Amino acid sequence: MDKTVAASGGPGVGRRLRDLREARGLSLSALARRAGIGKATLSGLETGTRNPTLETLYAVTAQLGVPLAAVLAEPAGTTDPAPPPVVRGRAVIGTLLHVFEEEAVTYELFRLRVLPGPVQVSPAHQRGVTEHVTVFSGVLRAGPQEAPLLAGAGEHISWCSDVPHSYSAAGPDEVQASLLIRYPRRPGPS
Repeated sequence: MDKTVAASGGPGVGRRLRDLREARGLSLSALARRAGIGKATLSGLETGTRNPTLETLYAVTAQLGVPLAAVLAEPAGTTDPAPPPVVRGRAVIGTLLHVFEEEAVTYELFRLRVLPGPVQVSPAHQRGVTEHVTVFSGVLRAGPQEAPLLAGAGEHISWCSDVPHSYSAAGPDEVQASLLIRYPRRPGPS
């Protein structure tokens, strides 16, 4: 059974959001303003009383300068392994499969389902983030909002996602795909 980030968002997601915000010395109001969401929404996410959609989580994590997995994944060494987290957006259902950490880069691997009909717009990620999608079934329209790309079964597309970008099924069928997001690490303070 998938662990869906929904209704309550779970206490872990909210706690990790709050901890990241506080570690950066940001007030609730400042982070909400930067992420383009309401202060009450962010407060609800942190307390677990609001539904964190994929779009909202991306807006907040981009402003915190962290990958999405920083708020979704249980910290390393957690004794009770949880099922992989599932996040839902307007058109996309993503299951976080694995996070790869390297010295200068973090990778997140997701299984994606893109539902036919709606278009999902994702906010810009931090500078240098790239997305790499391999389609297994259906036809996907994704990429920079101004110039989306098409990929069918067996095809791969990628783009720099530090601009607003979108995902949609280009046809009547659900799209099944994998998504690899590459986040370069920001240099720490000297």
